[in-house]
Amino acid sequence: MTSAVLLDIEGTTTSLSFVHDTLFPYAAAHLADFVRAHRDDPEVARLLADARVYAGADLDDETLIQRLLAWIAADQKITPLKALQGLIWKDGYARGDFHGHIYPDVAPTLRLWHAAGLRLYVFSSGSEQAQKLLFAHTPDGDLTALFSGHFDTRIGGKKDAASYRRIADEIGVPSEQILFLSDRPEELDAAAQTRMATAAVLREGVHGPFGSHRTVPDFTTLTPHID
Repeated sequence: MTSAVLLDIEGTTTSLSFVHDTLFPYAAAHLADFVRAHRDDPEVARLLADARVYAGADLDDETLIQRLLAWIAADQKITPLKALQGLIWKDGYARGDFHGHIYPDVAPTLRLWHAAGLRLYVFSSGSEQAQKLLFAHTPDGDLTALFSGHFDTRIGGKKDAASYRRIADEIGVPSEQILFLSDRPEELDAAAQTRMATAAVLREGVHGPFGSHRTVPDFTTLTPHID
């Protein structure tokens, strides 16, 4: 019996093109001006300090901006970078520059699962704030109330089994009662090492191979009790 569902975002609830063609370019285009305007804000100053630690050098602001842009271009999963991107996207959502994309089956199915008593969680390399912003600004309305919690790279890497053990411990649900949904075989393999149930969601452009992992075309083929 499944008690909780753990969701990947990119390629699972949300199209890869939205992340790579809308969110990433938006953050890259606005990062320099954002850092210059907000570098003295306590939260931004802390994130810039963390980025300097990660870079291994006490870079000046302009050099650090170029390093951050290079990390974006390389799709680096760096925690302070992801948090800065989340702050930039927050401004973009507030201005109505874009809305959070989700696949048409996601909102009705999540509502069904939530009503059935399943606890819903997100695990994404995007910051916790970025996750909440995306689900707060969907064409189907604000979905944030459906979720019991969010996890980002502060809990660990998505290809590391220890991350999934930490998530199970933090939410207080045995791994065997958690279903993890993703489009990445390496992430599914890591979750399966902790005895989580797994399913690969075959959105457009996702072909596997997924080995022993269950595959589904979308969320609608999974029942509320997830047998």
